[in-house]
Amino acid sequence: MYSATSKDGTTIIYDKVGKGRALILVGGAFSYRKFPAMVQLADRLAEHFTVYNYDRRGRGDSGDTKPYDTAREIEDLDAMIDAAGGSAYVWGLSSGAVLALQASARGSNIAKLALHEPPFVVDAADRKPPEDFVLHVKELIAGNRRAEAIKYFMTKGMGAPSFVVGFMRMMPRVWSNLMAVAHTLPYDAALLDGFMHGKPLPSQLWRTVVVPTLVLEGTESPISLRRGAAALANVLPNAQLLSKKGLGHTKQLDAKRISAELVLFFKSNQ
Repeated sequence: MYSATSKDGTTIIYDKVGKGRALILVGGAFSYRKFPAMVQLADRLAEHFTVYNYDRRGRGDSGDTKPYDTAREIEDLDAMIDAAGGSAYVWGLSSGAVLALQASARGSNIAKLALHEPPFVVDAADRKPPEDFVLHVKELIAGNRRAEAIKYFMTKGMGAPSFVVGFMRMMPRVWSNLMAVAHTLPYDAALLDGFMHGKPLPSQLWRTVVVPTLVLEGTESPISLRRGAAALANVLPNAQLLSKKGLGHTKQLDAKRISAELVLFFKSNQ
């Protein structure tokens, strides 16, 4: 276990495995560095890179200095990049992809960027969260209603059927892990605010993200995720879209397939 210090003094905890060029993994909602799929992905990538797998602010062993702001999470990622030697490849999953994208747009020293199914909703016909989604998530957590927040975020935000949440509640270890990071759901909601209303992505918003970028999406994923990924690849100046079976993330990460594609991309001469 290693630690880095963010600009506001928050301690960010990470694991480091492997040898080679630095690659930082940025998890999505409910994810943390000891999440089994993240550990499996890190271990596979460690054959080719020095992999930095960290707990985002408020999760696992990392600190949680208040008040929260997405700019602080970008500073956390910058602290990780500094710990990795000042420059790194970055892979981000779901809301973590949005965080990595925003960091690159603000000038973080990211050499190559892989954005895995950022949950943008860009078509008016697709299922959208309620208009007050961000506010309601904050209210549930402020009222210490973590279980309700998990169900609301998963069903209204991620589109999961209610029975999935019920099934998870019957798995004590899984549910306890979800409860342990539930208070960070407003952070993920804040990152996604404005990008889940069924509107096209602003074409100029990320024009400064000129590094080689891979946008990944699984052909088995919900259509809204697939449309969001395609739209993002279309607006970024130097991006390519990779659509393949097994790259979806809404059920379980396929570390073997994902790592193979990341190795190809990050080791290419592009």
